[in-house]
Amino acid sequence: MDYAKMIDHTLLKPEASREQVKKLCREAAEYGFHSVCVNSCYVSFCADLLKDSDVKVCTVIGFPLGAMSSAGKAAEAAAAVKDGADELDMVINVGMIKSGDWEYVRRDIEEVVKAAGSRALVKVILETCLLTDDEKRIACRVCREAGAAYVKTSTGFSTGGATAADVRLMREEAGDSMGVKASGGIRSLKDAEEMAAAGADRIGTSSGIAIAREQKGLGMSL
Repeated sequence: MDYAKMIDHTLLKPEASREQVKKLCREAAEYGFHSVCVNSCYVSFCADLLKDSDVKVCTVIGFPLGAMSSAGKAAEAAAAVKDGADELDMVINVGMIKSGDWEYVRRDIEEVVKAAGSRALVKVILETCLLTDDEKRIACRVCREAGAAYVKTSTGFSTGGATAADVRLMREEAGDSMGVKASGGIRSLKDAEEMAAAGADRIGTSSGIAIAREQKGLGMSL
């Protein structure tokens, strides 16, 4: 398995500069990563830099809390697609899950899926560290009903990241109808192998170069 092709090469820090994002794109093209994942202000910049490559442009919606209005998420999604985003990683509304309002959660996701249309696929970040196992299972079902292409573990900005147990649970619920993205705290080839063995078919990480070089038997580049 070539782990590089599973990796969304990620830079979501608020202080990320244009030069750092440019470097991210250059690295993604060099190592053959699936995509770069950046904040939406950089989507058009990345789309232009990567237009002659196979690297996709992924951005985040309602990030990192997921608590903005559905209309706001949909507007952000539409703008990102217009700017050239191929994939949208939206944060689920955890507060509405805790309130038991699953209908709101479903509609929230549907609005982003509708805004994405056929131009971009939608991954839904569950923020698993904040949910019970029952909530994770129901959330996966709701994501499927709402038309999401993937369920994703974590933002990397909350109290915990991806675990193999959560990935296995999500894969069980997703079946063959959705992909599973593991994200948050994945820093080594061993971590990537563990997530893939648990059922992940996409990995979000800022350590993609280390993983790719480790798989090739190389040391870290300077």
